[in-house]
Amino acid sequence: MPTLSNIGWQFDNSYARLPELMMSRVKPVKVHSPKLIILNQKLSKELGLNFRSLKDRDIASLFAGNTLPQGSETIAQAYAGHQFGHFTMLGDGRAVVIGEHLTPNNKRFDIQFKGSGRTPYSRGGDGKAVLGPMLREYIISESMHALNISTTRSLAVVTTGEEIMRETSLPGAILTRVAASHIRVGTFQFIAMKNDMGTLKNLLNYTINRHYPELIKENNHAIELLKVVIDTQINLVVDWMRVGFIHGVMNTDNMAISGETIDYGPCAFMDNYDPRTVFSSIDHQGRYCFINQSLIAHWNVSRFAETLIPLLDNNEKKAITIGEEIINSFSEKFQSKWLSMMRQKLGLFGEKNNDEKLVNNLLSLMHQNNTDYTNTFCDLMKNKLPNNSFYQHHKFVDWFKEWKNRQSQNKMPKKLSLSLMRSANPYVIPRNHKVEEVLTAASESGNLEPMKKILSELNNPYDYREDINEYRIVPKTSNIQYQTFCGT
Repeated sequence: MPTLSNIGWQFDNSYARLPELMMSRVKPVKVHSPKLIILNQKLSKELGLNFRSLKDRDIASLFAGNTLPQGSETIAQAYAGHQFGHFTMLGDGRAVVIGEHLTPNNKRFDIQFKGSGRTPYSRGGDGKAVLGPMLREYIISESMHALNISTTRSLAVVTTGEEIMRETSLPGAILTRVAASHIRVGTFQFIAMKNDMGTLKNLLNYTINRHYPELIKENNHAIELLKVVIDTQINLVVDWMRVGFIHGVMNTDNMAISGETIDYGPCAFMDNYDPRTVFSSIDHQGRYCFINQSLIAHWNVSRFAETLIPLLDNNEKKAITIGEEIINSFSEKFQSKWLSMMRQKLGLFGEKNNDEKLVNNLLSLMHQNNTDYTNTFCDLMKNKLPNNSFYQHHKFVDWFKEWKNRQSQNKMPKKLSLSLMRSANPYVIPRNHKVEEVLTAASESGNLEPMKKILSELNNPYDYREDINEYRIVPKTSNIQYQTFCGT
């Protein structure tokens, strides 16, 4: 068998050198009959990895954790989190980071196996994953990357040859996830609850060195990190809302300090516009619905600020005041970023006093008439609107005239306005019903062709082609009728 050393792995496991309190050293549980389902060749190339010397069975053994590459140092990370508002001590209950890989251009990425068996943080769970949710994360995360949204990536999916009991017996699987890191708000919460000031300072400095080295020269690292994390989270959620994405489980343990979208559990994309859309089967109160995502991000960074209070200032009262002032900037910043994004979707340059009203009037009409979020903005990019009742309604006609009048104030060529819209409005997203078709074909009959096809179509979401029309069709079932599950 060819050795794994000639693939291109270059491990430098800095997180594993942090205090032992922050992790458990555990290996993936070996599986009986691993089989390669999909390997992300494009991402492999970006990482400087080449698997051509390996046979599929050897690649499967690698991504199942049966054969670990030289230089790997497997750990499960400890963290805490507010889950639906309730604080819990957590950790990687079914995931193992095998190490940090350095690419040829010296970028650092965590390589993590998801679904690789029990760890000390499993809390009675089996630590396993099943094929459907792992393929789902692969599809959605790669789609988000193509949509130019900060995200973890998916390198490979293998089946384990085991049957895993959930509601029914399902094929076991392991996803290999690639992330800038897996440092979360919950990581800081875990250390703060341990009241270990030395480790908290260590984590703060490590995070800045790894993700935001430009802050090293600043006088107060905690203040500056809080500010930049607020900005990255605002940018991320605004991007989610640009494409109608609903994360579904915005717990603090699912909020990455790097600003990447992480943990694609009960996530989905909104079809018909409804700001209260929620897909998660366990989100009965709509805590993580589409319109609430900014409020939850605000809440999450507030919890982050609480962990940093001892580092914001030596005087606790002053530290709290500093933290509150920074956190209170969130709402205004978010609103400004969101409105700027919506201007892009409508091809508007500059700022006019009536812009927010113009945007909200359109969203209100879309909600009242149950129109598709993605396709409506794509229709506005056409020379001629489709002939349907919504676009012929007098309220929309009046809005359309106002919009065209606002566009005329751009003082920019019309083609630039259209280019702005095309950069913000995808033609194709992972439609929920199409994703389900793909997952059913793969899980029940082993047919991977539909998955390969949808991945190909999602790879260039801003380019219109005739052959993508089947992926633009709005399902007959409503958003409310579609439910997603976390996969555990």
